[in-house]
Amino acid sequence: MITSAVPAQPRTPGGAGQDELAALGAVERRVLWLSTAIIDHANRVRPNPSGLKVGGHQASSASMTSIMTALWFHELSAHDRVSVKPHASPVLHAINYLLGELDASYLTTLRSFGGLQSYPSRSKDPDPVDYSTGSVGIGATAPVWGAIARRYVEGRFGGAGRGRQYSLLGDAELDEGAIWEAIQDPMVPDLGEIVWIVDFNRQSLDRVVPGIAAGRLQGMFAAAGWQVITVKYGQLLEELFTRPGGEMLRKRLDTMGNPEYQRLLRCTPQQLRERLPGAGSTAAPIAELIAGLDDDTLRAAVRNLGGHDLGALLEAYRRIDDSRPTVIFGYTVKGYGLSSEGHPQNHSSLLTEAQMRELARRLGTDLDDPWAGFADGSPESELCRAASDRLRRPQFPRTAPPELPTDIGRTPSGTGNTQQALGRLLLDLTRQAPQAAARIVTVSPDVSSSTNLGGWLNKAGVWSHTERPDWFADDAETILHWREKPTGQHLELGIAETNLVGLLGELGATWSRWGQPLLPIGVVYDPFVNRALEPWSFGMYAGGQSILVGTPSGVTLAPEGGAHQSITTPSLGIEQPGCVSYEPAFAIDTEWCLLAALANLGKPDGSSAYLRLSTRPVDQTLAAVPSDRAARERRRRQAVAGAYALRRAEQPAVTLAVMGAMVPEALAAADRLAELGFPADVICVTSPDLVFRAVQARRGLQEGSGWLLDQVFPAERAVPMVTLLDGHPHTLAFLATINNVPATTLGVSRFGQSGAIEDVYRYHGIDTDSVVRAALDLVD
Repeated sequence: MITSAVPAQPRTPGGAGQDELAALGAVERRVLWLSTAIIDHANRVRPNPSGLKVGGHQASSASMTSIMTALWFHELSAHDRVSVKPHASPVLHAINYLLGELDASYLTTLRSFGGLQSYPSRSKDPDPVDYSTGSVGIGATAPVWGAIARRYVEGRFGGAGRGRQYSLLGDAELDEGAIWEAIQDPMVPDLGEIVWIVDFNRQSLDRVVPGIAAGRLQGMFAAAGWQVITVKYGQLLEELFTRPGGEMLRKRLDTMGNPEYQRLLRCTPQQLRERLPGAGSTAAPIAELIAGLDDDTLRAAVRNLGGHDLGALLEAYRRIDDSRPTVIFGYTVKGYGLSSEGHPQNHSSLLTEAQMRELARRLGTDLDDPWAGFADGSPESELCRAASDRLRRPQFPRTAPPELPTDIGRTPSGTGNTQQALGRLLLDLTRQAPQAAARIVTVSPDVSSSTNLGGWLNKAGVWSHTERPDWFADDAETILHWREKPTGQHLELGIAETNLVGLLGELGATWSRWGQPLLPIGVVYDPFVNRALEPWSFGMYAGGQSILVGTPSGVTLAPEGGAHQSITTPSLGIEQPGCVSYEPAFAIDTEWCLLAALANLGKPDGSSAYLRLSTRPVDQTLAAVPSDRAARERRRRQAVAGAYALRRAEQPAVTLAVMGAMVPEALAAADRLAELGFPADVICVTSPDLVFRAVQARRGLQEGSGWLLDQVFPAERAVPMVTLLDGHPHTLAFLATINNVPATTLGVSRFGQSGAIEDVYRYHGIDTDSVVRAALDLVD
């Protein structure tokens, strides 16, 4: 039973010796140079025919060099993983180069096609990247969910090892709500392997951050149960504080506003002697103290913050308590060591050639030979070699995803909805495919019972790193049994959709991290998919493969009104890379599509899926599932591929293409149109996403086959078309282009209303009468 991370290798007790500190200092200076030169080459040296801005963040990288040097070259073990703030990606590449993990040829390719990415990317960078970052706040929180995913895999299958999960983030990222949603989740206080290191440079993109926010931020972490470590001043300042007037200098610096402090960084030594003492009774003792310092020492003292003092950083790392999450506030200077140091607009500023040459002179490097390494046998070279050996990770054998059936074999009857089909299939898999069911892990933000996961929860249990008593186990009226144990397969988070999909992304990446594939399914109310979309998308970009189920959906949730009626999600599903979108109409379609989506997880060529489900009761016999085995399989293949013909007329006058819960209206409209002498084909679209891909493939715009179009939308049956869905009408508008026929698109394009479903459908123009009118307008 895992209660906290135990390091895979023993960590060095206490601080480093003077020889190691000297070598670390030399490596730190080389990392500063390399990260700055990588950006300089991309912007000033490499040809740029288009003239477009290339960009990069020399100042943001410089503020992280000490923190990252101390971490990689002294502290990290092979099982630790690190999320690096987006704008410090050049620092990560510089470190990987010194560790022998990146060829020098890549150092000239930052932000070029096929080269080093703008921000750290697990899937696109050529060197080791633990977490993709880029979208502010998402990368910082990813190790939280990575810690849970590691514990889950280790507890159920073994082989994930142990180690800390580090996040390196800028203080401006603490403005992001996703940060605080994550640290407040009930699961997080028990995750002692989590360590956040805040690059506290007190600048954002546009300005110096006003006020002094450190105390408030530290208090918020402490209130959430985190260990808070502050590394504010370096050894030079700490020594000065012990001298006469030193405590007054400390108080002056502690109470000084951020903009005033930043201005001191731009001052000459004479200006410092005038400004630093300030006013009042403490001015004279401070002036007397600094009068005894030479100019170089005075300038160094003003910059001597803890986040740039290797000894102070190593001591902070030594103090990490592995029994609870830790946050380290490392005070830094944005642009530390560069000519742009401390300037309020230095975020994207670039050094000139003259400034680069001056930097090279100070750091002992050469602009004309920027990628030179350390001399063989030197203390710096040996330090890099030792770190490389220490950080070499074991190779994890990759377990193949479990075999899944394509068809459970049942034909649903009676009245039911697609949301119910989700819960039923999960239980069916525990009986018919237990090895696959053992890999399923469900995640929900406090909506398990209302999304039909109750039966699965009762069967599989709720995951917890320790077993907890179920105090309602003997209550006869309790239907949902909340059994929390390390073997549970459902993870329940607080009500925060960003946390849900962040965890989904990490659970969906275990196949690539530790060779152990999981089949993660997250369930959320469909209107809130929009809120979760960005972090889920970023998880897919980073290689996470999962299934997101949005339910209930659409204006079909009529009595609850506009706030809970989703409109845009069907089209978002089409537009999301790395994901297949489904909106099945019947329970059997849901089963087939979900099985296909599960079979696509946990492998290098896999992908995620989004299923939009409904609570609307539908007569399942309307699916008209063929009884012949071959015909049933043909229907399944078409449903999984995106569409099938639900009803064919002998000589159709119109095609009704319908999706999801609107099938009853389409079939009723077809009956009435037939009575009026206009027979209709009814096409059930299960995935507009896959149908659109087939259209693109037919046009040679992407890989794939157009076989589905030939079977479901054959040219010889091309007639005017009405499309219908409980979502934005443009989702299916492209169907008319398959055979270039006249079309009317029906759907929802305004906020919903509360009311009976018949009234709501009429209000939006998606009721049977509206379908009939639209068809008659096209064919009459």
